[in-house]
Amino acid sequence: MNIRGHFDTITHHKLLVMKYCFECGLYRQGLAHDLSKYSPTEFIPGCIYYQGDHSPNEAERQARGYTAAWLHHKGRNRHHLEYWIDYGVGKGGLEGMKIPLRYICEMVCDRVAASQIYLGAKYTDASAWEYYLRSRDHYLMHPASRAMLEKLLKMVRDKGRERTFAYMKALLGLHEEY
Repeated sequence: MNIRGHFDTITHHKLLVMKYCFECGLYRQGLAHDLSKYSPTEFIPGCIYYQGDHSPNEAERQARGYTAAWLHHKGRNRHHLEYWIDYGVGKGGLEGMKIPLRYICEMVCDRVAASQIYLGAKYTDASAWEYYLRSRDHYLMHPASRAMLEKLLKMVRDKGRERTFAYMKALLGLHEEY
């Protein structure tokens, strides 16, 4: 059990995402980002399965066959695409719902910060895009939300974090829809 390591990792991540959300004008979301990670349901498994270089959710999933902390987290944090999966109207199956732009922008901030935390000196502006590519095929997302997320992650890759976050701030100031 690594209480200090897990606390330091999630706090460093939270503060970095908060900084990035502030750069985008998402002040309330920056302050509230990932607060559920400090709840006993998420914090205790995080300490038990602490890895240091990747999410403890993977180790919990290996050990238990599921991840109670992740199930709790994704249901409370709108910046995760899994929060936006619901039954489709008339089709009966699960579908990705359209994600409001402010949560897609927070998702980008989250992915960039997570890449920086876990990769350390190996981080590049392409890291968040590369991580996304490894799982993209099994993501259940609304087509417009997928297109916007991919556009922003590619923009981080090609134009850098600062230009992308300035663009997201301008985009959010213009409208909430895409």
